[in-house]
Amino acid sequence: MAKSFRDLFPGGKPIIAMAHVPPLPGTPLYDERRGVDGLVESVRADLRLLLDGGVDAVMFCNEGDRPYTLDAGYDGVSVMTRVVTELRPTDRPFGVDFLWDARAALAIGTATGASFMREVVTGTYESDMGLWSPDAAGLLRERRRLQSDIAIFMNVTPEFASSMGTRGVGVLARSAVVSSLADAILISGPMAGSEPDIAALREARDAVDPAVPVLVNTGSKSSNIAAFLQVADGCIVGSDLKADGYTWNPVDPERVRRFVAAARG
Repeated sequence: MAKSFRDLFPGGKPIIAMAHVPPLPGTPLYDERRGVDGLVESVRADLRLLLDGGVDAVMFCNEGDRPYTLDAGYDGVSVMTRVVTELRPTDRPFGVDFLWDARAALAIGTATGASFMREVVTGTYESDMGLWSPDAAGLLRERRRLQSDIAIFMNVTPEFASSMGTRGVGVLARSAVVSSLADAILISGPMAGSEPDIAALREARDAVDPAVPVLVNTGSKSSNIAAFLQVADGCIVGSDLKADGYTWNPVDPERVRRFVAAARG
């Protein structure tokens, strides 16, 4: 059985901060000069600021691997596993994400002891990566085969993509819970760092059982998080915690402090 969101975060509406991993070996923007050791040290520096800033959890993600692929390579999975193994916190939950290969995230998360993972699992999309048809049935069967208890947070409005169908956000969210056994629902804006329409967030929250958490997945800022948390059960935040609010910059401790203060009210 997957870990329960309420057991992981018994204290209320969690702030899950992104620990963005720089470009991995073999990707176009990989820094051969710094190598994997330099990559690990970059994440270590960000992670220290996030944890000291009081976030409730962190999620490791290969955010730097632009352009993203739907099929992870062995090198990417192995280096991500090293990063998470070396840096995973021991005093609070952590999760993993691999853009955009759900089975890679499941493998990394299971190997490293992650409590949750984030992926697009349902639907069919036209996307920057081409036609995209995730396989929820295959993923959950693989989780069962691995005897993993990792919770799967399902993003039903993915960035860099649009749905091929005409179903509304509420129907997508409810269907993902009922048909695909989502452990949490995530609502995103059109790109990393872009906020979703709060009406879409509310539609998803109203559509699913109150026991199933609905989180805002992108675009949370110190200026809007209070409004989002009136609807959502928590947030995943990355860009607003970075210098100048730019996704691929280092973490700015003052922005972390400001965001946490705003979220805590």
